Amino acid sequence: MAAVFEDASGFRGEADRLILPASEAELLEVIAAASRDSIPLTMAGGRTGLTGGSVPQGGWSVSLEKFQRVEICTGRAIVGPGVSLDVLQAAAARTGQFYAPDPTETTASIGGTIANNASGSRSFRYGSTRWHVLRLRVAMMDESVRDFRRGDKVDFDVPTLPLPNTTKNTAGYPLAPGMEWIDLFTGSEGTLGVVTEAELHLLPKPADVLAGVVFCVSDSAVLDVVDAWREIPGLRMIEYFDRNSLKVLRAHYSEVPSHAGAALLIEQENGDIDFWAEHAPADSWFAASDQDRERFRRFRHALPELVNDTMRRRGFLKLGSDYAVPLARNREMLAYYHARLREQSLDYVIFGHIGDAHVHVNILPNSQTEFDAGQRLMLDFARHAVALGGTVSAEHGLGKRKAHLLPLQYTADQIESMKQVKRRLDPQWLLNRGNLFAPP
Repeated sequence: MAAVFEDASGFRGEADRLILPASEAELLEVIAAASRDSIPLTMAGGRTGLTGGSVPQGGWSVSLEKFQRVEICTGRAIVGPGVSLDVLQAAAARTGQFYAPDPTETTASIGGTIANNASGSRSFRYGSTRWHVLRLRVAMMDESVRDFRRGDKVDFDVPTLPLPNTTKNTAGYPLAPGMEWIDLFTGSEGTLGVVTEAELHLLPKPADVLAGVVFCVSDSAVLDVVDAWREIPGLRMIEYFDRNSLKVLRAHYSEVPSHAGAALLIEQENGDIDFWAEHAPADSWFAASDQDRERFRRFRHALPELVNDTMRRRGFLKLGSDYAVPLARNREMLAYYHARLREQSLDYVIFGHIGDAHVHVNILPNSQTEFDAGQRLMLDFARHAVALGGTVSAEHGLGKRKAHLLPLQYTADQIESMKQVKRRLDPQWLLNRGNLFAPP
């Protein structure tokens, strides 16, 4: 009987077998058997993804959850792909260090965050996962295992593909002559090789982090604040909540001001609370203690959890965007989102990384008619983001659910260039089949 699998988005699939290798040797045996019998392999970790990337559509599901090595050194960590973010952060914290990428789901596996080039709320200052990878150990589909260090160049010719003018992008392979292997594998959604170990950059934990929730009367006021505060030293997070998001949160946080039409969650390293008292609206919340700062982060993380719970009760897949645009088009894209959603009278929330011009639209359908309308609108949003110079995927990847968006950003010839790289490293097209590209 086929085993059934599901990721955090509710996307489901089946596999003929679930395999849990405990070592590289066991993993290579799986790769050899799959190659011999032409069996697709879908790699998985925490299955916290939102695009179906770890959900098999036949073949074998291979979980790397037993790859749990954690070694903390000064300035770096050596970890297995099955280690979760929260385990890594806790281990780093005991040595006075931290890992900068900060995806919302802290139980996500390190392997999954590398596969998707994840980023999260601290990306405003620290960028995406790719910036923080020092070394990758990769099991290749030719049954070899190779170590790639920062600086090691890809040893075959690749063309230059255009990149969006955004601070974040994880749509397809960022091909460029002389690119590094680490940059090719990070964000490749597990389609080119299997990461068995990663060496990641750690930073010294700042002496103090000031956090705040700033309530504004409107989106326009929020965007004015974002533009005015962008260059503040040490600012590492600017997260947005629209009016509908605050309405959802108000049911659990009654202290949210009733007049607030939008809000920002900020974090600043070694901040000055007197500065914020002078420059922020009077009813804002600020805290410098770890306990209060964690309360604010729970406030941020509660929203996607509440949205996911709502959609489970309604019985539909959540329709969520991951588009980003150039910073100069931030205001234009946000206004477009709100106008089109109100025009369609759909239930929705918008939140996320407004400092990177990368907010998440979540459409919450109540019926099949609304679901179909929401799907059409998400496609319209993707086209509009690309028209503004943006990307169809900033941090979640495209997986299987959103692979149809790649041709909106790249031409057929450009996608064929990516496929040539896929064929070189995975000639039988077995690894994570269906991610990024339709199977041949």
